[in-house]
Amino acid sequence: MSELINVVEAQNLSCHFKAEQKNQSDIIAIDQLNLTLKSGQISALVGPDGAGKSTFLRMIAGLYAPTSGSLQVLGIDVEKHPQQIQDQISYMPQKFGLYEDLSVQENLDLYADLHGISHEMRQERFARLLSITDLTRFTDRLAGNLSGGMKQKLGLACTLVRSPQLLLLDEPSVGVDPLSRRDLWKIIEELVKQEQLSVIISTAYMDEAERCDQVFVMYQGRILQQGTPLEITSLVQGLTWQIKPPAQMKSRVLQAHLLEQTQDIIDAVPKGDLVRFISFQSNIEKIKHIFPENTQAVSREAELEDAFMMLLHKANTEANTGTQLYENNQSSSTDTEIDTNEPVIVVKDLVRKFGEFTAVANTSFEVKRGEIFGLLGPNGAGKTTTFRMLCGLLPATSGFLEVAGVNLRHARAKARGKIGYVSQKFALYSNLSVRENLTFFAGAYGLCGKTLKQHIAKVLKQFNLDENANSGDLPGGYKQRLSMAVALVHEPEIVFLDEPTSGIDPVARRSFWYSIGELANKGITVIVTTHFMEEAEYCDRIAIQDAGKMLALGSPKQVREQAGLNNVHDMNSAFIAIVEQAREKSRQNKVEAG
Repeated sequence: MSELINVVEAQNLSCHFKAEQKNQSDIIAIDQLNLTLKSGQISALVGPDGAGKSTFLRMIAGLYAPTSGSLQVLGIDVEKHPQQIQDQISYMPQKFGLYEDLSVQENLDLYADLHGISHEMRQERFARLLSITDLTRFTDRLAGNLSGGMKQKLGLACTLVRSPQLLLLDEPSVGVDPLSRRDLWKIIEELVKQEQLSVIISTAYMDEAERCDQVFVMYQGRILQQGTPLEITSLVQGLTWQIKPPAQMKSRVLQAHLLEQTQDIIDAVPKGDLVRFISFQSNIEKIKHIFPENTQAVSREAELEDAFMMLLHKANTEANTGTQLYENNQSSSTDTEIDTNEPVIVVKDLVRKFGEFTAVANTSFEVKRGEIFGLLGPNGAGKTTTFRMLCGLLPATSGFLEVAGVNLRHARAKARGKIGYVSQKFALYSNLSVRENLTFFAGAYGLCGKTLKQHIAKVLKQFNLDENANSGDLPGGYKQRLSMAVALVHEPEIVFLDEPTSGIDPVARRSFWYSIGELANKGITVIVTTHFMEEAEYCDRIAIQDAGKMLALGSPKQVREQAGLNNVHDMNSAFIAIVEQAREKSRQNKVEAG
């Protein structure tokens, strides 16, 4: 392996899939791709949904054969010897096949048996993998009872029961909280260092791509740009700025205003108390007329995500797809007149127990009309349990819970008609078209006739959906758009979003949150859980939970200040600090209690 300079070499590589219907063209997933990946490095594949990242990883793994061109992996021709490659690599797909009715140890044993690992070798390997994944204490726990982050760690451990020459990871940190993401990267970087492992990872997180040696930006099956993170970031140098909103203006409102200036602005996103944006102009004076009065844009250091957004904007323009990253809607730049003092959700001393286990302990808070309220926490913190109780999907053990004026202890079914819900995983009918899904769920909410057709037409346009597309064939970002459209088709008072952007790229996340901001401006209340800490900045208030207890509650600024960090703009670090401080205090209390 040490003599092998390149682990992957692709030349004019293409992969086409036959269309399901005769009148449709074949799907071009990989299109004349040329790429070389060096050994001993971590290489990142980034790109919008449908760019071909997962397809390319599956081709490297020998699961898909090239339609044309050549692909060499570890010096082996994939088309001729796929099994020979599979014997030397490890591959962790997005939906890794854990056996949820088996324990952590039984899953490890099963994968060791499949790979023919000797009992002597597996004991040493298991001990090390369990240690670095912090799963040693949980070997007897069923995989189905693990939190999302623990499942991902176990999936990685099962993938690595043998020491491969090449490790393929397809978005391994999807649905994983910042603490678990940090732990996953410690594991990956330790393995690269100690075992000279070569890693290819696809990711929706640009901060993860920044940790890699090489980054390959993919678009429509091709490579848009490649290089080190610094090399790619340099493409947008001198075009990155930040601006503080005037008093009484929310950051997301200023963001929406900037995004509507499509002749001058490439991208804008809230960050702390500021809005960061990319302009076409290196001379900011030429576009100062678009900024609110008494505000001034100042230069900031460029990041990889800035370059990614610029490259995608340029590619969309050159492709002349007619697709905009954001739908222009002038109503989004100002708030609708709504009674923001009216609480639509009231939670007092909420408790939920599962047998002897307390998932939520004495939680209390209120959410006002038109507010975006973020519910954050590590995997297993109790936020999903809280979320399900708020939706009326799970009864509380004790406490008071009122949603849209309805007491959920007594009338959960009545409350459900006033809410919309988007789950973590795509939960619609994959064998139905987009329109058929919308029609079915609109009917379930009581819509019919002309009203039904009008509501469906509205959400199809709002989320830029092809009504005839098969729902199961949609890329991840478009599946989430469809889920959102279904949740809003009956125009609910409250929308619950359970990790709605998990696994979708930054472009789709921007568009998604742009739509959420518009909903809030119209008086719709939004409750959201997310593991993207940057998304907490879109929220009016956030709550951080861990071990079923409330650790922090307030505006993003108030929560960052509670963390006591020097960098008051970094919500990711603030989240980690608040959780770790609380856990350390809990450990100390247990020691003092004996």
